Amino acid sequence: MAEHDIARDWFLAQYKSNAHKVALRNLQRQGFEVFLPMSSETVRRDEVFKTVLKPLFPGYLFVAFDPRGAAWRTINSTHGITRLVQFNDKPKSVPEDLVEGLKKRCNEAGELQAEPATFLPGEEVRIGHGAFADFVATVEQMTSDRRVWVLLDLLGRSTRVAVKISDLRSDSPIGSGAEQKP
Repeated sequence: MAEHDIARDWFLAQYKSNAHKVALRNLQRQGFEVFLPMSSETVRRDEVFKTVLKPLFPGYLFVAFDPRGAAWRTINSTHGITRLVQFNDKPKSVPEDLVEGLKKRCNEAGELQAEPATFLPGEEVRIGHGAFADFVATVEQMTSDRRVWVLLDLLGRSTRVAVKISDLRSDSPIGSGAEQKP
């Protein structure tokens, strides 16, 4: 019987602090399907900017199993795992469409990919990666090759900088394809 033919649901497991790699490896060794979505983040360490992968939901990962079987009870004693999230001594499943939607947005390494975005001139954006990480800028124009020209306020002067569209985050509830709510 193929893995996708087995009746299974997705659940949340809480892992110990900074033990996501250990928990992931040990659950997989036990035969569980595990999903740990990651996001890239630019951090500054020792005057150097580095892009690192961090869990999208710190402290939690998704694990799939058949709740009618007894094998799920081994999850709580898995090295790197604190506990399986449970209610009334029974694991509570996570909506499958939530997990499948996240999986579709992740690459092979589990890194969440940005949704294609469109930014409008004059829109405020936050730069998410690179030397200008966490700077707020104003979109000047977007080119056909998906490069975005933004204006940054550096030392009291407006400076024009080109950034990749994937490095931008909208600070506005509108733009980036989001609909404005009344």
